[in-house]
Amino acid sequence: MNAIITCLNERRSVPSRQLAEPAPDDATLLRMLALASRVPDHGRRVPWRFLRIAGAARAALGEALVARALERDPQASAAVLEKDRNRFASPLVIAVVARLGADAKIPESERFSAASCVCFALLQAAQGYGFGAQWLTGWPAYDETVLRMLGLAGDERIAGFIHLGTAQAEPNERERPDPAGLLSDWTPA
Repeated sequence: MNAIITCLNERRSVPSRQLAEPAPDDATLLRMLALASRVPDHGRRVPWRFLRIAGAARAALGEALVARALERDPQASAAVLEKDRNRFASPLVIAVVARLGADAKIPESERFSAASCVCFALLQAAQGYGFGAQWLTGWPAYDETVLRMLGLAGDERIAGFIHLGTAQAEPNERERPDPAGLLSDWTPA
């Protein structure tokens, strides 16, 4: 198999709790983001941007999520709050932000799909550079208060939070779907 097929065949998510330092340095991160940006983009709209969540900002965001979680559910359990507190504890998190402003030509769904492709390509780039990665969303990706806290405009959405770092364990393989069972043929009536 050639290297591209091998890379696709060996792609695995590394759970964010199994990611440790080091994360990609700035130069490597920029190369990874450049690779991730080589996705299909109908109309060349570049309907995404990147938001880095690193250093002390990770813990600050975790505390802000705890406060927001308590606003949403004052009876939230200690376990739920602890999960939110550590939700962004990975060494580095890149939020892939889908930019979905009005566009008379390119449907919003296509532009969001392009941003989603960026998420997947960033996972591939991370693996290619020897890092572990996981694409997560969770309630913070959909909460308007959190989106404003992150500085998103009203026409922006989170396509994914890409957690990056060095894998502390070999990621497990999981059962994959059989493509033969997913394939059907269209025939004219």
